[in-house]
Amino acid sequence: MEETAGNALYLNQNGPEPSWPVLAGPKTVDVAIVGGGLTGLSTALHLAEAGVSVAVFEAHVPGWGASGRNGGQLNPGLKFDPSWFNERFGEDQARSIVAFGWSTVDVTAALVDRLGIDCDLRRNGTLRAAASERDIAGVRRTYDDMRALGMPVDWLEGEALAALTGHQHYPAALLDRRGGDVDPLKLVRGLAGSAARAGAEIFARSRASDLAEQGGGWRFTANGHEVRAAKVLIACNGYADRLWPGLAEASVPVFSSVLASEPLPSDLAARVMPGRQVLYESGLVTVYCRVDAAGRMVIGGRGPMRPSSDAASMGAVRRHAEHLWPALASVEWDYAWNGRVSITPDHLPKLHAPWAGLLIAYGYNGRGVALSTALGAHLAESLTGSVTTETLPLPVSDMKRMAFHRFWPIGVQGAIAASRFRQMIADLF
Repeated sequence: MEETAGNALYLNQNGPEPSWPVLAGPKTVDVAIVGGGLTGLSTALHLAEAGVSVAVFEAHVPGWGASGRNGGQLNPGLKFDPSWFNERFGEDQARSIVAFGWSTVDVTAALVDRLGIDCDLRRNGTLRAAASERDIAGVRRTYDDMRALGMPVDWLEGEALAALTGHQHYPAALLDRRGGDVDPLKLVRGLAGSAARAGAEIFARSRASDLAEQGGGWRFTANGHEVRAAKVLIACNGYADRLWPGLAEASVPVFSSVLASEPLPSDLAARVMPGRQVLYESGLVTVYCRVDAAGRMVIGGRGPMRPSSDAASMGAVRRHAEHLWPALASVEWDYAWNGRVSITPDHLPKLHAPWAGLLIAYGYNGRGVALSTALGAHLAESLTGSVTTETLPLPVSDMKRMAFHRFWPIGVQGAIAASRFRQMIADLF
């Protein structure tokens, strides 16, 4: 089945896509970027502002992938608690990772403000909710860890938590006051427009292929035309193909499904997530949700591991929404869509520098909106040579193929089913 974003909320609400040129002849630039999502566009913007000639090559249109059809959450941090990075990488490198990873929303918001991008950005905070009693200890450890570093987090239980969510299903949660939400497609289009005005060239429907090192630089083809560049950034995340050996097998492109309701009636909108924080569950099967600027419930989670724009195929997500807020059973779900999220074996974002002049960035593990946007400035500095890859805020590692990668849909569906079964058993006791 061909993947499409045609039934995504943002595409339908934000009007026709801007008109971007298709590569129609040979091109030579200082830096070529493959992938027109948030990583590629943010990097292109910062390179162009530094006076570097840069071109972005997107196989579809900017924001076609997960960058333009995600849940719209701006969540600080990485998968693991800050102290975990001390144990894994040592104090010095961990300090850099944590400083970057937990500042990404601040950086993204400052960039949006500087560029004047209208993308419905709000900063009402992120709730990380314990989905059940058994999840409280883990969320509390995260809270204590963040609090010890002076991060702006609060611990919520009982009525204080219910006042923000509109129900009493969650026993506890931490609130990170730095979090927020955004219309991701507006953000992508705003970054693309800003990058183009700064001097970057952006080519749509120009899939790159046959990448090869040549004469101290790089060459590839797009639409049958040769592209030459001194340096290349590959930023395709969950949509990696065979452009570089092993890249497609280095992560799992898990489909994340999202539903968006009709605008909620005013009385219901006042009772569902009334604090307008974004929320994601810390449970066996995670669900994330928010009420957007138009008053729609936007809720996502795991669904079919294939392209889908059919709300019926996302029944588990809808039922979960109605479990939390029974009144949602009376609303229409206007939009349903999914997209690929790049999940790495260790749940950490990946940066690779497998050859001189080549950088690869991917694996945001569901936290890509702020993380990828903020990373662009650092990638640009590395590509200009003003910093080395060793000083990037995330560790540069060797690429590793995942064993039995071609069976990932079976493995993911099995893991989801097992997790839901364990959650059902946990709920009984």
